[in-house]
Parts: sequence; C-alpha cells; structure tokens
Amino acid sequence: MHELSIAEAIVDVARRHARGRRVVKVDVRVGHLRQVVPASLEFAFGLVCQGTALDGAELVISHVAAVGRCRDCGVKSVLEDLPLRCSSCGGLDLELLAGDELLVDALELEEEVVTNERIGHGSHV
Repeated sequence: MHELSIAEAIVDVARRHARGRRVVKVDVRVGHLRQVVPASLEFAFGLVCQGTALDGAELVISHVAAVGRCRDCGVKSVLEDLPLRCSSCGGLDLELLAGDELLVDALELEEEVVTNERIGHGSHV
C-alpha cells in the first residue's frame, strides 16, 4: 500500500509548514497517473496523523485528470487508460501536461489567540 508512504510525506510537509500550530485541514491534488486509492490514502492519513499536530485534521483530495498533447498531431487529450494514446490520431508520443501531480495545495491552520489572561487556540484563519 503506497498510500501509507504518501500519507507520511503529506504529514511531514504539513507539519513543517504549520510550525507547531494545529492543522485543521489539508488540501492535496493527486494526479490520475499516481494511481492513488482515495479511501486508502484517507485511512493511512488518519493513522499517520495520530499524536501529531494533524490529529483529527480533514484530508481533502482533489483528483487531477491526466492530460497530454500529441507531439504528432498537436491535439490535447484527456488520458484515461494505459497505454496513454492521443484521442485523435492514436499516437503514443505525448507531452504530459497534467496528471502526475502529488501536491499539498493548502493548509488550514488553527491560529493562536492571545488574550490578557492566557494563550488559547481559535479556529479563525
């Protein structure tokens, strides 16, 4: 299950950028060619987050379709199946434009709220 290593990488990126603040939500973009099973990634993410600043954080996965431009005829195609072929001429010489992404796109962090009496946490970001 490569989703576990992907979840570990997502948590590592989020923890570094959160700098100790609690993470409420993590938005990721996952390309079609990554062949990630969303339910498996969500499960692995929940496991890896336990006991960290991401414990209880929501994982939002955006699917990115594979898109390529044929180097033979110039047509841009959505690439759904392997082998990747041009939808117009059937050519295999494609420039990949999208679909190989695996990006942490955004984080929603809990902000520290400072009052006269104490430091607390709020959800206003």
